[in-house]
This record gives sequence, C-alpha cells and structure tokens, in this order.
Amino acid sequence: MTVYAPAVGGVGVLGTGSYLPERIVTNDTVGELAGVSAEWIERKTGIVERRYAADHEAASDLAAEAAALALADAGVRAEDLAWIVVATSTPDHPQPATAAFVQHRLGAYGAAAFDVNAVCAGFVAALHTAARLLAGDGGGGRRCALVVGTEVYSRIIDPADRRTAPLFGDGAGAVVIGPVGEDRGLIGTAMRTDGHLHGLIGVHAGGSRRPASEKTVARGDHWFRMQGRDVREFVERELPQAVAGTLERFSVAPGEVDHFVPHQANGEMLRSVPERLGLTSARMHLPVDRHGNTGAASVPLALDHARRGAGPEGGELHDGELVLLAGFGGGMTLATSLLRWGR
Repeated sequence: MTVYAPAVGGVGVLGTGSYLPERIVTNDTVGELAGVSAEWIERKTGIVERRYAADHEAASDLAAEAAALALADAGVRAEDLAWIVVATSTPDHPQPATAAFVQHRLGAYGAAAFDVNAVCAGFVAALHTAARLLAGDGGGGRRCALVVGTEVYSRIIDPADRRTAPLFGDGAGAVVIGPVGEDRGLIGTAMRTDGHLHGLIGVHAGGSRRPASEKTVARGDHWFRMQGRDVREFVERELPQAVAGTLERFSVAPGEVDHFVPHQANGEMLRSVPERLGLTSARMHLPVDRHGNTGAASVPLALDHARRGAGPEGGELHDGELVLLAGFGGGMTLATSLLRWGR
C-alpha cells in the first residue's frame, strides 16, 4: 500500500550541490573486466562513463563536498543547520551514522544528524523526513536542514558482474531546505515498499544475519547483486502507477509538471518513461550518461545538474515551476515527491 504525506507548509529547497570524484572510468575499462564491449554498455544503459572514489574517499567525504556547495548556494552557514539527514546504502562504517562524519567535516555541531537507508529511493524519503522535522519549530529556532544522498558503489561492485558493474558509479548530491513562500516548496510525498521482493537487490553478507567470514567472502556474498530483468519489470510496472497516484492525490494534472527528475537507474530504460507517464510537457533530467547509477545520490545529482545548468543562461529550473522527483530501488521501494520550485 502506498503511504501519502501531504505538504508540510512553506518548506522548500534553498540551495543545491553535487560532487563527483575525479577518477573517470570509461566503458572500455569496465567492459574489459565484465566481458562486454563499450558499445554494448552504452546501447543497453545509455552510460558512457562513471566516476570512482579515490582510495582515501568514503561516502562521508563525497557528501561533505556536495553539502558545502549546497550551503554556499543557499547562503546558509553550517552552524545554522538544525538537521543533517544522509541517505546512503554504502555508509563509511556499519556504525556510527555517516551523517555524524558529515556533521564533523562541516563543523555543523548544532545539528542533529542521522542516516536513512531506502537504497535508491533514500534521498526522496530523507527529503520529506527532514521537511517534516522542520515543520513548525522542529529545529529549535534553526530553520534549515541539510539532506544528502551519497554512495560509493565501486567498493561493493563485482567487476566481473556484467549485470551491475557497467551501471554503477560514485557520487553525492545535496540540498539545503528551509522556509520558502507558502505557495512554494514541498507539496507532498508518496512512498511504498514491497518487502516480499527484497531479494531482487542487495548485499547479502556483512550484516547480523550473515556476518563477515572467510566463507562469505570466498563466495562473493559481500558484492552487490541485482536481478536486473526482474528489477526492470518492477519499475516498468510500478513506476507509472506510483506517479499517477501521486499526481492524483495532490491534485496535479500530468501536463502541469514542468520537470521530471528520476533516479538515474538506466538511461535506456528511462527514455520512454515520460510518455508512458503522461508527462509529455515535462523536461526529464537524465545526466546518467556521465556518472552512471549513483544510488541514493542520483536524484540530488540530477537536481543539481538541472538547477545549475551548463550554459551561460544558467539553470533550467525557474521560479514557480513544478518538479516531480522519483526514486526507486532495493526493498523494493518507490518514493515520489512534488515540489513547487522557488523561495
């Protein structure tokens, strides 16, 4: 069953930021290890290259870089944050929360910090969670929160697995949210989890059910695994229903949506999605070709790409426009959010 959460009242995006590691990994490199050609990867996924974190970089390092840019864009100081919510499925450590390391890196010691793990739907879930926490005076007088999606999938990908290695990369995206005009900001969020499909995506060892051991490592149980065909069928079946339900619940016609920012799962899979969703007037933002699938980071990365733009005219998001975010992934979980852009 889908759970709908309506508007929180005057909380919206004040600034965005993103960070991609310096190391560029081409399809030729990935394909050689996975036993496929560069042409096959681009044709099947729409991905040309992805980024891998340096040896010294962990999820919190990428997150802090993206967060610093988002804070600067918003004109908000780290010490003025009330909350830091980090969405990740590749944390620095099993504990403590990666958000604690981000707080330390930023010097945001007035903020409470915690992680959210809904895999590739994590950022959308974290965004609404943080907005709810800010509603009223949940920040104790400080009215801003930092929401980050960050992943280092290169550490958990089996380079010989053609189903996953060509798809995934590392990166982080962040937003600062806070007070905006009553006719701007988050309109509502919808989320559902089909837990009976939990086996379609996951890392099956290293937790409390199957602790790390020589046997689990030898079997490759610490690698990320995905049943690609079943996942694709799930997305193609469930995403249109999820989007339609969200739009109907919050009284928005598909033609009113100006921007569609989906999880950057697979470029080829997503290209036909807007038409099937009825989003014929929306601009779909799909920078997956340059950074691959970055899990919980992919939605905020794409949002920052749209916010800043590449040309001299600046970004593509304009005041008053309607933006639809959609995350989907392990669990299996779907999360969508509607927001009216602007302050």
